[in-house]
Amino acid sequence: MTDLLSKKCIPCSLGDIPLEREEIEEYLKNLKSGWTAVEDKYIEKTFKFKNFKEALYFVNKVGNLAEEEGHHPDIYLSWGKVVLKLWTHKIKGLHENDFILAAKIDEII
Repeated sequence: MTDLLSKKCIPCSLGDIPLEREEIEEYLKNLKSGWTAVEDKYIEKTFKFKNFKEALYFVNKVGNLAEEEGHHPDIYLSWGKVVLKLWTHKIKGLHENDFILAAKIDEII
């Protein structure tokens, strides 16, 4: 599998199909620990922080990265915790873009 960090998210089209389970498992091997696939529909990871301020700072960094990549996660923010969920809405499943963004998110923590 190629280095996800060196790739950019590219817009997908309606003709693209979601990744199959075997492909998802291969992509997960290229991410840092903590990412899990849920029903082969999305990947998620929980990040823990000392307080709300640190969690919010991380969310803002993720937001900036998402804007740069043109691919946006669902973000759940609470005191000392952030949960990120990634999937490609256009194809209602997982695409390589989700794993590219996940790899880059792990680098900004």
